Amino acid sequence: MRVLIAGAGGLVASALVPHFDDVFALRHAALDITNESAVREVVDRLRPDLIINCAVLGVDACERDPSHAARINVDGPANLADAADRYGAAILHFSSNYVFEGRPAKREPYTIDDELRPINVYGTTKLQGERAAVARCRRTFIVRTSWVYGPGAGSFLSTVASKLERGEPVKAIGDTWACTTYVDDLARRVREILGRGVFGTYHVVNEGVCSYETFAREAATLAGVPKEIEDHLIDVTTEAAMKRDAPRPPWTPMRCLLSERLGFAPMRTWRDALAAYVSAQ
Repeated sequence: MRVLIAGAGGLVASALVPHFDDVFALRHAALDITNESAVREVVDRLRPDLIINCAVLGVDACERDPSHAARINVDGPANLADAADRYGAAILHFSSNYVFEGRPAKREPYTIDDELRPINVYGTTKLQGERAAVARCRRTFIVRTSWVYGPGAGSFLSTVASKLERGEPVKAIGDTWACTTYVDDLARRVREILGRGVFGTYHVVNEGVCSYETFAREAATLAGVPKEIEDHLIDVTTEAAMKRDAPRPPWTPMRCLLSERLGFAPMRTWRDALAAYVSAQ
């Protein structure tokens, strides 16, 4: 299978590349997915069997520039899906838990049967991107994931264990809850999904629910940080106090009905995944 990965400069794309023998991983400089003619030219030249869209604009950047968000998160996947369908390829498009409203009173993981009601520009454009891909390509996989972390990324989830181990203080939000996703587990499950070949919408996350605070406390334990030092280093805060540009949904754990129907084994728990990540560093 010949694979084209768009938006290849990020964490998810880097984890996916080793899972394919014949892969073209193109960064933005090599393929601007908002340029329809450029997308067609590249796809016509490479003739992939599968296009994976990893290109995305961050949550707060989307809030600051909605028009740019629409180009990257909506026009981009639309162009890739058009090209995929034109040349008989499949497309796998990554989406987000932020397509959901995140009602804290819900207390049950979101499934594909739940209402889609994003509360920020990022979530809105990711949902529109999903719909654009499905409408334009008959062979579309949608993979919603959340709070992805892994080596080489500078995010809170990716760095908190190493920072705490070095004795550096961290600020951890305690009132926002979701599922975390270790990028290695995400890549392996994507390969399983592609191997099964059933098009549809998948929720790919590690089992269990946590906040940034509970994640940080587990990371501290794994890093061998004594409890009294952990309490000193972890500054628990709220989402509102962070004053970020985009509002975040407070409760967005997800469950994958399609994976269950297909008989995929459950993803390992977020604690087990974090332990594997910390031990690998």
